[in-house]
Amino acid sequence: MTNNDILRRLRYVLNFNDQKMFEVYNLASDEGTAVTLEELSSWLKSNKIISQEMAEEQDAEPEIYICEDIHLATFLNGLIIEKRGKKEDVQIQNELRLNNNMIFNKLKIAFNLKAEDVLEILKLVDFKFSKHELSAFFRKPDHQHYRECKDQVLRNFLAGIQIKFRDKAKL
Repeated sequence: MTNNDILRRLRYVLNFNDQKMFEVYNLASDEGTAVTLEELSSWLKSNKIISQEMAEEQDAEPEIYICEDIHLATFLNGLIIEKRGKKEDVQIQNELRLNNNMIFNKLKIAFNLKAEDVLEILKLVDFKFSKHELSAFFRKPDHQHYRECKDQVLRNFLAGIQIKFRDKAKL
């Protein structure tokens, strides 16, 4: 999954408009991660995605920019602040590199989910998983039982939170 896909799915789940996405992003933004509303909006478009470098080589303006890891981390940290509140005397550190395990963990924190909640969400999309398999995703990478979270698991988790938090709200 690309970072742009994750942002688009979260936007839909949370029912946020571009302005709200921008406000959440800015909750964790600093000088190095500041973006404009137009840049953030370009990440949310579903048209052809090209990088800034590719656009410069083609001597064209990119239609959509790729959302870099640091920007997705900034948004996810802002989402945690939005949902759970800002902790006093804690300086937010936006990660330069993200992997699916880190994204999964940040979403788990933002939505205030326990392991049982995550397993129930995965059941909503008929994705069977054990508590032991799930806990392997949240271990440190050097732990012997650490397991890399694949795109399929993250995609199913995002589909599950869509059912839980968006689709059920319509019923």
